[in-house]
Amino acid sequence: MSEKTRIAVLVSGGGTNLQALIDAEKSGIIKSGEIVLVISNKKDAYALERAKNNGIKAEVVLKDNGQEDFESKIIALLENNKIDLIVLAGFLSILSANFTRRFDKRIINVHPSLIPSFCGAGFYGLKVHEAALSYGVKVTGATVHFVNEVPDGGEIIMQKAVYIQDGDDAKTLQKRVMEEAEWQILPLACEKVSKKILEEKK
Repeated sequence: MSEKTRIAVLVSGGGTNLQALIDAEKSGIIKSGEIVLVISNKKDAYALERAKNNGIKAEVVLKDNGQEDFESKIIALLENNKIDLIVLAGFLSILSANFTRRFDKRIINVHPSLIPSFCGAGFYGLKVHEAALSYGVKVTGATVHFVNEVPDGGEIIMQKAVYIQDGDDAKTLQKRVMEEAEWQILPLACEKVSKKILEEKK
């Protein structure tokens, strides 16, 4: 089967999750999809370098002229590149209901907790891990879910638990959740959804 699901990855920062996806594609974990485009809303995001280093087209779209203009530019890029699946990998810009409805069941996101815990508006980055530690939970993890108009509110695709250890702070916990959960389940979920999209196209 030569045809693959065409994937765009939306990023804002260092792109460690993007790297996990690139590595998974190279190693054959992702075999039904191909990353063909990376879009960043920050022009200095290191994720753009990762894309270029791996021969992936990289574009920057800034939110200088408001949300509508920002999203219409992203939509134009997605359509021009015939994108089937959008992966949010540390993309720190909330997308509107108009955008998410347009790509229903075609956008996935990885969130660094076991949804429905520590999720929703304002929960991103270290804040998620700080909340988990201050609440005193013994198990956290990561969730890959479809994206809808509710932040972290879409249908769950995959989850993986990570145990909190004595002496953890937000940074050590963030690193372990990435290594043990995010970088494991994001590629697996990406393959699962890519495969389903291909089957639907037949």
